Amino acid sequence: MESLPALFMDLAVILITAGVITVVFKWLKQPLVLGYILAGFFIGPYFPWFPAVTDTQNVHVWSDIGIVFLMFALGLEFSLKKLKKVGATGAVTALTELAIMFLVGNTVGHLLGFSDMSCIFLGCMLSISSTAIIIKSFDDLKLKQQKFTSTVTGVLVVEDIVAVLLLVVLSTVSVSKTFNGGALAMSMVKLVFFLIVWFVFGIYLIPTFLRWMRKYMTEETLLLVAVGLCFGMVVFAAHVGFSTALGAFVMGAILAETIEADVIHRLITPLKNLFSAVFFVSVGMLIQPAVLGQKWLAILVIALSIILFKTTAATAGVLLSGKPLKTAVQSGFCFCQIGEFSFIIAGLGNSFHVIDPDLYAIIVSVSILTTFVTPYMIKGATPFYNWLEPRLPEKAKARLEQYAEHSSGDESSRAPIGTFLRKHLGNVVLYGVILAAISLLSISLLRPFLDSLFADLKIPQIWSRIIGLTGTIALMSPFLWAVAVKGVNRKSIKEMFDTYRFSHAVVIPVLLLRYFVALFFVGVATAGYVNIAVGFLLVIAVIVVAVVLFTRRADGFYSQIEERFTKNLNSRQAQNSFRIPAGMENEFSMERLRMTAASPLAGKTLAQNNIREQYGANIVTIERGDTIIDLPQKDDILMPLDVLTVIGTEEQVNAIRSDITKEADMLVHDHSDHEMHMYRYHVEAGGPLCGLVIGTSVLATKHHVMVIAIERGGQRLVNPNKRTIFQHNDILWFVSPDELTLTGFEKKMIEI
Repeated sequence: MESLPALFMDLAVILITAGVITVVFKWLKQPLVLGYILAGFFIGPYFPWFPAVTDTQNVHVWSDIGIVFLMFALGLEFSLKKLKKVGATGAVTALTELAIMFLVGNTVGHLLGFSDMSCIFLGCMLSISSTAIIIKSFDDLKLKQQKFTSTVTGVLVVEDIVAVLLLVVLSTVSVSKTFNGGALAMSMVKLVFFLIVWFVFGIYLIPTFLRWMRKYMTEETLLLVAVGLCFGMVVFAAHVGFSTALGAFVMGAILAETIEADVIHRLITPLKNLFSAVFFVSVGMLIQPAVLGQKWLAILVIALSIILFKTTAATAGVLLSGKPLKTAVQSGFCFCQIGEFSFIIAGLGNSFHVIDPDLYAIIVSVSILTTFVTPYMIKGATPFYNWLEPRLPEKAKARLEQYAEHSSGDESSRAPIGTFLRKHLGNVVLYGVILAAISLLSISLLRPFLDSLFADLKIPQIWSRIIGLTGTIALMSPFLWAVAVKGVNRKSIKEMFDTYRFSHAVVIPVLLLRYFVALFFVGVATAGYVNIAVGFLLVIAVIVVAVVLFTRRADGFYSQIEERFTKNLNSRQAQNSFRIPAGMENEFSMERLRMTAASPLAGKTLAQNNIREQYGANIVTIERGDTIIDLPQKDDILMPLDVLTVIGTEEQVNAIRSDITKEADMLVHDHSDHEMHMYRYHVEAGGPLCGLVIGTSVLATKHHVMVIAIERGGQRLVNPNKRTIFQHNDILWFVSPDELTLTGFEKKMIEI
């Protein structure tokens, strides 16, 4: 018999154990993620009374895939617009939390007797929360559509980015024992560069590609393309030095702007559930009872510090960013754990032998302990707020409300010079990154390809360089125009000069910077193809030619690119019936919800459901297949699989969402006790059925039956139509849910 790889046995043990234990946790109404972790402990190497996993290396590879799918699904639910909306909140909260928890970690580490380097690493470990645990808890608790979860997600994204930078800093500190600010700055520049490149090129190219293949697309091909794009970005991110989780999130966020996003999310959900289960089980496998017994005091102190101080720090950060107290409390209570990045930081310290040997085992135990607490902390946030809010002094509540209103002020209330700087410097960064990407791709890929091609064709190299440079400059031209000229409104600039005394000192250097950046990137591209001295002359010549001949063409070309980019970026939002004005976004929430078969609203009219009075929300459109019903009337029936566009306040939409998307209490129902009776009847001449039409016979008019077959002349007529006439010697087969007693011919009827 051919021997199976160990992975087959390991997966059987993992999935069967996880399935059984999660059923128990579902029965106990406890979060499933805790069941996965407990299952991991049972099959781990430190629990001797249960079959153990043998090939742990392959299991950890599967668990890494689980993180990829979790982050990909998170990105699909968290679009670029949401990321932009909560970006400032995420940055303020994450940096506040990082600063406080770094100090707490250092202090706790010294109190527990760790070395100075261990304390530095411990502070960094406590600063980063577990994205996987929080997102899984949102799934289990059905909270993913709550407004505060988008704030939490923004913080988690920033934390993951900060974690990447921390790894760079800690690596240099571990090797040189000194802080290398230059390496950190370069890492930040590289991170910003690649994020802009990924999002800009991704939004421009991927929705366009999906739009082209839409007519040929099936669920199978869409799943393959989506997962392929996800793992392609994961490989790219890892290749340039970033985490696989960040790459998966970025691709999910790009695909979230397509109209295929909902279908992709539905298709990858089973994959996410499978692989994420393996991830959480693998976390449980790390539990070491011996460490828990020996280092229980250190584990308990660090865990309590995280639960208390990390929750407080996150709440304070959300408040500082200008969010209301309720949102701050609900968000802050999510950040009460550490996770996968903390393991990576601890592993880094172990590999450089700069931290205490026991710290890795301690931090793993702390992570698991805080993971158990996380779902209960999230559930307890709202009750805690309800207890806290009445006890706050009125002055404190008034100041918090005033601060939140002031922090959410719109763009029109800001100074014109500040708006000018943000707009123009943003253009410089955005288009500068695009120009840098084009230059690098041209020099590293296009130039070697052309040199090799022309060498094979025995054509002088100068021609390959001229063609390559010409093509590169042509491709860069619309973005050169954008970085140097786009958005320069002479009238508004003159008004600023006339109104503000020192505006010249701000405006003129910014405009000169834009021209310099355009000139610089033309020089970079030129120097990559020709001698620098010749390149300088070519730069001047190219600029003159561009200004004289191609300004309008570049303008038009850029306008086409921008139009396509904007169309792709707004394609998903364009599926909505209308857009809520920016000034009303805080009061209204609009969602597209798919009605389930188990929904109590399904099969009833709008009037019967009494939606406006019962929920306070409105249904503005019903999508049913290719049909769209705008402003449905009270007699319109809601059907399973309808996609409803619902508008209302956050609370109103939350209330109706739970009923529209309600799942059945049981996945599979047993209908074996529901029996249909089958009967066989022989038609005789002069009998009560002979000569009658099926549709008008006693079977149709008096009894609840269905004729499914007639045997006639050695042939069987299946599902005869209602105009069929019963003839002498016909054998009828019919079914009924009732036990029939047909007066006059029941003796000739045989129940099968």
